[in-house]
Amino acid sequence: MSRQRRQRRRPMSEINVVPYIDVMLVLLIIFMITAPLLTQGVNVDLPQADSAPLPAEADDPVVVSVNREGELFIDVGEGKNEPLDEETLVTRVAAVIKYKPKTPILVRGDRHVDYGRVVQAMVLIQAAGVPNVGLITETPEN
Repeated sequence: MSRQRRQRRRPMSEINVVPYIDVMLVLLIIFMITAPLLTQGVNVDLPQADSAPLPAEADDPVVVSVNREGELFIDVGEGKNEPLDEETLVTRVAAVIKYKPKTPILVRGDRHVDYGRVVQAMVLIQAAGVPNVGLITETPEN
């Protein structure tokens, strides 16, 4: 009997990686399907201008968009693709600045919108307590 006890099998020290590969393939498929859905926004025809890119910030910028009709949008909070009134815009920007004071605020204005409407959006953002407001443009194609 003592010999039978000594001839036990040793435990396997190899890891079975097949289940991990299956999980990785499922995650890959999920990310491939959801990635195009994450890029939503307001369609704005940006003006073209030579400008330097913004320095890399720790916080993602908040983008306020002004479309061709002069409607205001913000990419924070509920209803990202729904037009906002001026009061709601100021409230949302003020809330962002209250919790993350270093968050950059950028304005995307359609090239066909009245310049005064873009300036009005910038004034509203500054009224919410933002010291610096940036503009988003496209690099001209040569």
